[in-house]
Amino acid sequence: MKKTILLLAMTTFILGCSKDRFNNENPNLPNYNFSIDLNTSLPAYANLKFTGNAVKAFPANGPTRGVIVFNNGSGYNAFDGACPNQALTSCSNLNISGSNANCTCGNENYNLFTGQAAGQQYELKRYRVEVNGDVVRVFN
Repeated sequence: MKKTILLLAMTTFILGCSKDRFNNENPNLPNYNFSIDLNTSLPAYANLKFTGNAVKAFPANGPTRGVIVFNNGSGYNAFDGACPNQALTSCSNLNISGSNANCTCGNENYNLFTGQAAGQQYELKRYRVEVNGDVVRVFN
């Protein structure tokens, strides 16, 4: 009986975890509490309506290198605009290149579909995304 209760409790705990929880810890990048709304009906963010396009936005009180928002075809990915495998310096900036983000002072090339780069310890720091009509909200 005790084993059944323990198994039931463990199953409830595992299934009760939200699917949008993810490990957002990276010793190179600080945590920010921020929110930014990107209206895709405005020219600055209109490219986000199409799969494979990305924009970089700079929220108030947000990441110092901005946030990269990417349309992955089934929704949006949002990542910190700083290189995750380097300490914050003047050249730890990510530049958008198609469906990739490249570090300005390294050879790291991150895939914006997955946030990963071959051979790198840390993937891109991911932020949460909500869509309401034409507005894409990115927050942490």
